[in-house]
Amino acid sequence: MADYLTFVQNHPLLIIGLVAIIGLIAWTEFGRLNRKYKQLNTTQAVQLLNQDDAVVLDVREDSEVRAGKIKGAKHIPLGQLKTRMLELDSAKGKPVLVYCRSGNRSSHACNQLTKAGFTNVSNLAGGISAWESANLPISKR
Repeated sequence: MADYLTFVQNHPLLIIGLVAIIGLIAWTEFGRLNRKYKQLNTTQAVQLLNQDDAVVLDVREDSEVRAGKIKGAKHIPLGQLKTRMLELDSAKGKPVLVYCRSGNRSSHACNQLTKAGFTNVSNLAGGISAWESANLPISKR
């Protein structure tokens, strides 16, 4: 035990770094466990899309959408989502699949949607990149 105390006294920066890393891991895991939306892989997303009333939301920027999108997706860039939320009001009780390029921006959109009262929100893990990697179809229009 004395060796540990000596180590802590001789290496305070290492200890501070260790505590910071442990804190960040705990914060990330706490957020993951308390999120109110689901993470879906491409197979699960296809199953969700096969439901008649599912809504697909693309939150990428205009320039990214020109390369293609999931067929039938409604495009609202993440930066405009708060101001255009009324366009999605009819989908509050329906399953909503949100995606971006990699799944990061869409997770922020999922948080916004759940805070706005949407009850069945899912994020496409890996975004459109994972969709294309799975050789799933995209629409160029």
